[in-house]
Amino acid sequence: MSIAILPMSQEFNWNSATVGLIQSSFFWGYLLTQILGGIWADKFGGKVVLGFGVVWWSMATILTPIAARIGLPYLLVMRAFMGIGEGVAMPAMNNILSKWIPVSERSRSLSLVYSGMYLGSVVGLAFSPFLIQNLGWPSVFYSFGSLGSIWFAFWLRKAYSSPKDDPDLRPEEKRLILEGGVSKAPVSDIPWKLILSKPPVWALIISHFCHNWGTFILLTWMPTYYNQVLKFNLTESGLLCVLPWLTMAIFANIGGWIADTLVSKGVSITAVRKIMQSIGFLGPAFFLTQLSHVKTPAMAVLCMACSQGSDAFSQSGLYSNHQDIGPRYAGVLLGLSNTAGVLAGVFGTAATGYILQRGSWNDVFKVSVALYIIGTLVWNIFSTGEKIFD
Repeated sequence: MSIAILPMSQEFNWNSATVGLIQSSFFWGYLLTQILGGIWADKFGGKVVLGFGVVWWSMATILTPIAARIGLPYLLVMRAFMGIGEGVAMPAMNNILSKWIPVSERSRSLSLVYSGMYLGSVVGLAFSPFLIQNLGWPSVFYSFGSLGSIWFAFWLRKAYSSPKDDPDLRPEEKRLILEGGVSKAPVSDIPWKLILSKPPVWALIISHFCHNWGTFILLTWMPTYYNQVLKFNLTESGLLCVLPWLTMAIFANIGGWIADTLVSKGVSITAVRKIMQSIGFLGPAFFLTQLSHVKTPAMAVLCMACSQGSDAFSQSGLYSNHQDIGPRYAGVLLGLSNTAGVLAGVFGTAATGYILQRGSWNDVFKVSVALYIIGTLVWNIFSTGEKIFD
C-alpha cells in the first residue's frame, strides 16, 4: 500500500490527511487481534492461528482494489479487515518460537524469523513499481494477495505448533528442544492481574509504543517522503525503499548473533537485552536527527538505511524479552505489548498526515526522536531478562 497509495491518491484525488487515514486504517483491525491472537496461540497452538491469519489477510488484500473503487469507507473497512488477519501473526510466531527454540538460540532464531518480514517488504517494494507501471496499481494487491494460498498449502503439511507434534523430528533433536528449560505446558488460565502488576511488563508495553511510532511511520510514509522531498519518481521510490528494509534483515541477524554470543560468554540476559534495545532506540534517533542536515538525496537514503538497520537490534532487545520474562505466556505478552505498538501505528501514521499539512518532515522526525529517547530511559530503568512468572 505504501507504494500503491501514490497512483491511487492521484486517481482518487486524496490529500495528505486522507492518505494518512487510509494508511492508519490497517492498524484499526491490527489492534483488535493482538491480545486475542496471543491468547488463541497459547491455548490452541501457533500453527492454527497463524494459518488462519494468513488466509484472512490474503483475501482482504485481493479485495482491496474492489473496495477502493466502490468508495473510501469500503476501502477503510477492507484495510481494517486485513489488519485483523495480520494482528495474530506476531503473537503466533512468538508462541511457536517459545516452544521450538532453546534459550541459548533465542535471539538468533527470533531475528531470523522476523527478518522474513523485512525481506517481504524488500520484495514488495521492489516489484510494486514494475507491476503498477505495466499492469496498474490493482495488480499489486492481486499478486501479493494470491501468494498466501501457496504458502498455506505448505504450512498445513510441514508446520507444527510444538516439537511434540512433529513425527519427523529426530529423537535427539526433540530431546534438545524439550530440555531447553522453557515450559511447554499449554495455557488454561491467564493471570492478568499478575502480568499487569509487573514493571518489566510495562517496560515492554511502553517501549513497544515508542519503538513502533517511528518504525510504522517509516514503513507507511517512506515512499511519500522519497517522492515529495527527494523528488524520486515511483520506480525510484520503490527501489530505494528496499535499502532500509534489506539493511534491517541483515542487521537483525547480526544483532541476534551478537546477543546470543554475549549470553554464551556469561553476560546476563538483562544486560544483553538492555544493550541491544538501547542500540535499537538511540541508533534510529541519531540518524533521523541527521536528515535535516544532509544535502543530497543519496545521504538522506543512507540515513534512512542506517536508522532502520540500527532499529533491527530491537529483535534481540524487546522482541526477545517476552520469552525471557514469561515463556509460557509469550504469545499473550507479545499481543499485549504489540497492542501498544499498534496504537502507535494508528496515531503516528494518521498524525503524520496532519503534521505534514501544517508543518514539515522535520516536525515528524522530531516526535519520533523524542519517543525513542523516552523508550530508552524506560527500558533501561524497568526491564529485566529474568523470568518473573511461569
